[in-house]
Amino acid sequence: MHGSFTIALMLLALTVFAVALFRAFSLPPVLAYLMVGAVLGPHAFGVVPDSAQARYLAEFGVVFLMFSIGLEFSLPRLFAMKRIVLGLGGLQVLGTLALFTLLCKLFGLGWSASFAVASVITMSSTAMLSKLLVDRMELESPHGRQVIGVLLFQDLAVVPLLILIPALAQPADVLLPTLGVAALKAVVVLTLILFIGQRLMRRWFLLVARRKSSELFMLNILFTTLGLAWVTELAGLSLALGAFLAGMLISETEYRLQVEEDIKPFRDVLLGLFMITVGMFLDVGVILRNLQWVLLIVTGIFVLKFVVVAAASRWMEGLDGTAVRAGLWLCAGGEFGFVLLTLASDVNVVPAHVLQLVVAALVISLLLAPILIQYSDKIVLRFVASEWMLRSMELTRVAAKSIATDKHVIICGYGRTGQFLARLLEQEKVGYVALDLDPDRVREAATAGDPVVFGDSSRHETLVAAGLMRASAVVVAFNDLAATMKVLHHVQAARPDIPIIARSHDERDMDKLIDLGAAEVVPEMLETGIMLASHTLTLIGVPIARVIRRVRTIRSERYNLMRGFFLGASDADERSDAQEARLHSVSLLPGAAAAGKALGDLGLEALGVKVAAVRRRGVRSLDPAPTSLLEEGDVLVLLGVPGDLAVAEEKLLKGA
Repeated sequence: MHGSFTIALMLLALTVFAVALFRAFSLPPVLAYLMVGAVLGPHAFGVVPDSAQARYLAEFGVVFLMFSIGLEFSLPRLFAMKRIVLGLGGLQVLGTLALFTLLCKLFGLGWSASFAVASVITMSSTAMLSKLLVDRMELESPHGRQVIGVLLFQDLAVVPLLILIPALAQPADVLLPTLGVAALKAVVVLTLILFIGQRLMRRWFLLVARRKSSELFMLNILFTTLGLAWVTELAGLSLALGAFLAGMLISETEYRLQVEEDIKPFRDVLLGLFMITVGMFLDVGVILRNLQWVLLIVTGIFVLKFVVVAAASRWMEGLDGTAVRAGLWLCAGGEFGFVLLTLASDVNVVPAHVLQLVVAALVISLLLAPILIQYSDKIVLRFVASEWMLRSMELTRVAAKSIATDKHVIICGYGRTGQFLARLLEQEKVGYVALDLDPDRVREAATAGDPVVFGDSSRHETLVAAGLMRASAVVVAFNDLAATMKVLHHVQAARPDIPIIARSHDERDMDKLIDLGAAEVVPEMLETGIMLASHTLTLIGVPIARVIRRVRTIRSERYNLMRGFFLGASDADERSDAQEARLHSVSLLPGAAAAGKALGDLGLEALGVKVAAVRRRGVRSLDPAPTSLLEEGDVLVLLGVPGDLAVAEEKLLKGA
């Protein structure tokens, strides 16, 4: 027992360190888990034994991964994108499977092993690519839609692959009957679960939700997921398939978002454990001795997957730039490849030394994928001649909208906020040009006569084409810190004199955006509080003129009165940001070191802490003067980050 506890502690310590290190370099944490498994596994230091119990526990990680994929899988979305999903996605999966199966066969593997390895290589990283698309604001771009469509089809293709790979372990003479029986079982189970389970699932979750117990709701999620996984395993199929079906059934109900949040901690921790067990596969000695083969496989994955995706995209859409971008995004491996690889290992379909090489190649491809995507635009512009013309045409369309305007406002982002602003500008007869990356929104708004064009406002040339040199103001109407910082950088470089009005979620990004050149920053949460307060004060009889003066004062002082907040148990999202300023109350008990001293003599400002208020005998004084003498029984309301607040509290109570 003592030894097991020591192993668990070492595993956790190294995992925390590795994940933090990889996060610092913006690398996927899945690679950190793989590294931990490789270091502590039987082929390196041998700290963690490669036992059946560890693998069985790790299989729960696969179950929850498949459950989360099922949650994100939407039949209406599949139908809406059917041309891209079934067309481009089908071509990518079938083309890659066929190509790599033939190649593996040519290199001496059997048909079963070749198909299993090809299945592993076919998958791309849904988690990493979807996050990168959101971070780069390319989700609604042409290549972004193609990437999402292919990933959707890959998720769908997982279902037959989970059935096929175990069946491939059967002898050749019984392979076809085995596949037939497996397919029949899958059809029966899928029919029962999808057609009968859908109604039962909705009614059952409604019954549980009416109990209004978060604990019961969480238990029900675990019961549903593992229960359906058990049903499919009883039918001779995999646990992962049942979990995928459970997620897909729940995705069609109104409880999907709540379920997704509740299951995330279980999924991430167990998936991390699964990836550690995959890392235990890695034998660094074998890989180094066969490094040339690993590099050959990595090159083959990148080149051949790129060719398949780019050719399919070019054939379907006819755009060279979009085809190359889609190929660059989808040419790496994915984390679900490890799931299929483990499945192939469990049934001994693929030789052990081949598994080593393929795992190493997948790890390297995942490491290189973010770098390749980062430089994808430069690669496209360098090698695709037509991309320059398309970029010029895009800029020409932007310039055509802005060429007749002068002293206008450039609105970056034409969502709800941007459209509300545009309507007010129209009422005041102020011209504007709006830039947005959602083609459907741009088409609808442009058809209605709004001066909005498709363009990336975080690019310097797009802002210039929108008439930046003639504009009177720039408004960033979307809430994306990274993109907003790019806009501020480009505008400041070209027109440092022009006012920029930016938007932020709350006060934590205000100072950063102001330092980068924003004339005004509108924090949504603080403005909501101000409007609630102004309406409340007006309705309880406070004169409207006094309310207006109060609001003006708060805004002119850059929301100083409203900075920080008291943290509660329900502020789970806020608790995760350790560097966010918050409020903390400190009572000066009898004998406190600060009692009898002037506020300015305590040196709290040097610690990064501000005294927002002092409450004495039930009366609160806001923004007290430095000369104010403190007394025993005073309550000081401090503003600062948690670490500084702890130091300040100790100084107030115990002294230096």
